[in-house]
Amino acid sequence: MAQKVSARQIVATITPRSADAPKWGTFKFPQVSGGEITASVEKVYDGGSLFPSLLCAPAEIGDITVTGYYDDSADDALTETDQNIAAKISQLRQKVGRVFYDIDISVYDCDIKEKGSDRQYTNALLVALSEPDGDASSGAPAMFSMTFSVQNVSTPARRP
Repeated sequence: MAQKVSARQIVATITPRSADAPKWGTFKFPQVSGGEITASVEKVYDGGSLFPSLLCAPAEIGDITVTGYYDDSADDALTETDQNIAAKISQLRQKVGRVFYDIDISVYDCDIKEKGSDRQYTNALLVALSEPDGDASSGAPAMFSMTFSVQNVSTPARRP
């Protein structure tokens, strides 16, 4: 029986392709957006035609943005498995436009047990880093985001 999926069941993980990029280990980004696939199709109206002819064009994939909750433990030792977000962001400030990651989007079931990978974007270039905004009158969690330019998408085999 098919089940609907809620937005909370879709999360992203990233793995560095560049040797000097920080490792994120098992950190899961709770928000992911973008990746629309579009083509710039041209419409050609022949003289006297009411409807156009369509010219095909190559498809392009839009940028992917992953968003996570900020952790200010910048003084902690930086390891692959820790959640030391501040230190990782500090490293990435000088690497925007120069480091590559693989992005894996996973869909979980209602019990938040991973079903499998929904799609992968390999060799994605980090093109933007947005650090957390401050608001003295808010108790909402601070969030940061990273945007990647992508060149391809694959759909790996689902795990049972």
